[in-house]
Amino acid sequence: QVRLVESGGGLVQAGGSLRLSCAASGRTFSSNPMGWFRQAPGKEREFVAAISSSGGSSYYQDSVKGRFTISRDNAKNTVYLQMNSLKPEDTAVYYCAVDRVRSLYSGRDFKPADFGSWGQGTQVTVSS
Repeated sequence: QVRLVESGGGLVQAGGSLRLSCAASGRTFSSNPMGWFRQAPGKEREFVAAISSSGGSSYYQDSVKGRFTISRDNAKNTVYLQMNSLKPEDTAVYYCAVDRVRSLYSGRDFKPADFGSWGQGTQVTVSS
């Protein structure tokens, strides 16, 4: 079982940047694809980005393409989400999770139900 702890959230002005980190415990981290999701007040949890176990492949929600970058350091058991050019609509609690389907491909519908070992989340607030 992998335990995940997110950090790096905060308050930032529109156009600013933040880097989120997700630290994992457990030996199996490097063998698992990972994902970032977010949930705004009153909305469902939505997919943001995913990365393969090796870090060689990544996938993004259309609204964050070109602004967000997911990466991982398997030696540090950590996955990152670099967020640039932030917008007020990016305001949400951000969560990382383990991909239980373990298969990333273009066109996949990344659903929260396909992910597990959720962290507690980190709040990102973007002011206009």
